[in-house]
Amino acid sequence: MQRLAALDFEASDKDPKTARIVSAALILVGCPPPTDTRTWTVNPGVAQEPGAIAVHGLTDEYLAEHGQPAEQAIGEIAKAVTEVVAGGTPLVGHNLGGYDLNLLNAECGRHLGDSLEGILRQPLTRVLDTMVLDKHCAPYRRRVSQTQGPYQMRTSAETYGLKWEEDKAHGAAYDAMQSARVAYKIGVIAHTRPEERPDWVLQLRNRRGPYERFSDLAFVDVEELHRRQVVWAREAAASYQEYLRDPVKSGAKHDPKAVIDGSWPLIPAQREAGEQS
Repeated sequence: MQRLAALDFEASDKDPKTARIVSAALILVGCPPPTDTRTWTVNPGVAQEPGAIAVHGLTDEYLAEHGQPAEQAIGEIAKAVTEVVAGGTPLVGHNLGGYDLNLLNAECGRHLGDSLEGILRQPLTRVLDTMVLDKHCAPYRRRVSQTQGPYQMRTSAETYGLKWEEDKAHGAAYDAMQSARVAYKIGVIAHTRPEERPDWVLQLRNRRGPYERFSDLAFVDVEELHRRQVVWAREAAASYQEYLRDPVKSGAKHDPKAVIDGSWPLIPAQREAGEQS
C-alpha cells in the first residue's frame, strides 16, 4: 500500500467559503513507517452554527478555552500539508475536494494572505476523494435512511465492510482514518479480477444491466487517477443539476435554476469572486 496522508476537518458551518476550521487531523498511514497522526483544536473566533456543534460536539466555549488561535493553527496545518504535498504523498479524504480542501483554501486566504496552492507553490495533482471514487464505482445507491445519505462517510465505510463507531465519528482523526481505509478497500476491489469481486459489486445494476466501474481505477498512477476524478466530479455535478431541474424526477427538490458547481478539487478563485460580487 502506498503511503497516504488522510486529511479531515470539522468546521463551524456547511459552506466551505464561510466556515471556520474547529478541528483538524492529518494522518500519514501505510507502508513500513509507523502511522503518524497530527491533530489540531482551533478557536475560530466566531460563533458556530448550532447544527455544526450538534455534529462534532465542540462548543464555542470549549474551543475558546482549549483551541489554538485560528491564525496560528491554520499556519501549522498549511505547513504540514505543504510538507506532505512536497514529498509526493497523496492526500486522501471523504468529500476532500468537495469540501475540506476548499475550506482550507478559504482559511489560508483569510489568515495567511494566499491561496492553498499559492502556499503549496504547486497545483494539487495527487488527491484521492473517496466520495468521488465511491460515486463513480458504485452509482445509484439509495439513501440508507432519512438521516443517512447514500454516499456520506458512514455509508461508504459500511459499504466497504468497515466497522463504524458512532461515538467516535465526526472527530477529525476518526473520519480521516476511515477515509484512508475506504480508499484502500476501493483499491483492493479495483485490482481484483472482475469476476472475483464481492457479491454486492457483482450485483450492481442499472436499467441496462450490470453496472460497475472499479476497473477504471486499476493500474493507473495517482496523477492519472486525479485527472479522472476531475472528470467524474464534473459529470456527477452535471447529472445532479439535470435531476434538480427536472420537475418529474426531482419532485419536492425541483429547482429550475439549480446550478451545481462541478469544480474539483478546488473552486476557481474567479468563480468565488463572482459569487461574492
